[in-house]
Amino acid sequence: MNFTMSFSELMPLAPVMIVGLTAIVAMLLTAIKRNHNLVATAAVMGLNLSAIYLLVMLFGSSFAPSNVMGMFMVDQFTVLYQLIAVVAALACCTLSHAYIEGYKDHREELYLLMLFSVAGAMLMVASSHYASFFISLELMSIPVYGMLAYTHQRTKSLEAGVKYLVLSATASAMLLMGMAYIYAYTGSLSFYDSVQALIENISQPMVILGLGLIIFAVAFKLSLAPFHKWTPDVYAGAPAPMATFLATAAKVATIGLFVRYLLTSGAILIDSIVTILTILAVLSIVVGNLLAVKQVNLKRILAYSSIAHFGYLLIGLISMTYASLGNVSVYVITYVLTTIGAFGAIALMSSPYNNLDEAESLADYRGLFWRRPVLTAVLTVMMLSLAGIPLTAGFIGKFLVIMAAVTTQHWFLAAMIIVGSGIGLYYYLRVMVVMYMTPPETPRIDAEKEWGQKVGGIMVLIVTAAVLLIGVYPDPIIQLALETEILSPLHFMLSQQ
Repeated sequence: MNFTMSFSELMPLAPVMIVGLTAIVAMLLTAIKRNHNLVATAAVMGLNLSAIYLLVMLFGSSFAPSNVMGMFMVDQFTVLYQLIAVVAALACCTLSHAYIEGYKDHREELYLLMLFSVAGAMLMVASSHYASFFISLELMSIPVYGMLAYTHQRTKSLEAGVKYLVLSATASAMLLMGMAYIYAYTGSLSFYDSVQALIENISQPMVILGLGLIIFAVAFKLSLAPFHKWTPDVYAGAPAPMATFLATAAKVATIGLFVRYLLTSGAILIDSIVTILTILAVLSIVVGNLLAVKQVNLKRILAYSSIAHFGYLLIGLISMTYASLGNVSVYVITYVLTTIGAFGAIALMSSPYNNLDEAESLADYRGLFWRRPVLTAVLTVMMLSLAGIPLTAGFIGKFLVIMAAVTTQHWFLAAMIIVGSGIGLYYYLRVMVVMYMTPPETPRIDAEKEWGQKVGGIMVLIVTAAVLLIGVYPDPIIQLALETEILSPLHFMLSQQ
């Protein structure tokens, strides 16, 4: 492999470099003089610059796909998923600012950790090589351990960080083992180069085992059943903005990488792998929805709901046709926006440094409508979107995945989505009903009176408007998702069908 290169060859990775430079600037600013507002502003500006660059790449006519060092494939698909990850990180930055303002310890390092993690997430979706796959995954995951345990005075937060560290390290070990098995039989670490060798050696049990281990490691990161045990505890214990980051940016990067891996390595053509994915999808839908029904903690409800949502997303992947890739991308966009809005409302309701605890129990939201009608409207829209009710973004995503399953005649999987959505509707409605009940005389936890004027509040209101707009007029998002094709021989073959 030739590692000598010019700066122009690295230019496709410019958005990642902008985020990396922003992290260095934030580090220097922290070293010179600690100023929470200054570091937060620098982080937000860096992420905005990266987002603008990605938008120019996406909508500019001159963008040509390129393979950087044989390890990163930068095509339209990469750019779209990098953009989603950056937008999610921006949302988390704005939420973190108000959330951590009253924190008595150092606050600046939180933005550093977030920037490094975003850089890892952006490299992940571009990875086309097992080495870059593993390195970028760890670059994204390691800062997350610190972010989850950042408010360490809360025992729950510390527990969430340690739990994620132990279990994530186990998943990484499985991933490495799977890669070693595949490399032993294919002799190549590149996704694109090993297609032929993988297909030829697929009868070897060790190759199937290797692919299985990689899928199980990814399933852990996406919290698919039965690898979901960490999710409710970590979501419930983590500070609300960090749980948002874990549920959006980290998941987007993993699903983007997974889609690329399945399509470029040829794994999606192997029947046994499709069977494993189908089992994971059905289990996730059943387990996620049924366990969410009995929860009384809003963050746990959202954790179990995310397990079910990634089950729906897997069905979109299994039902792989040319159009299906676009359907997956639309679902990812709608899921990210809705999750940012739902967790954003929780973050605005709770800062542990103003109150004793976070607003996570459903009892904390009782009668919220009579005190905070606009915040209640935001949370109501997000619940309806997660349930997949028409005129919200969530409906569009879910409808397209059902359509993909029906088109490829996966009737059972389509029925599973509909049944899962029916169960989901029950617990989402329960959250909404609680908010419109008669309020308690003295609420234990409440949002600030001026929450809508703060940066986090404005961001949540913009996200709510976007969820409703996509629900009413989804054409631009669908068109964008269809145009962002992935560079892979398999995708070309599927497009000819």
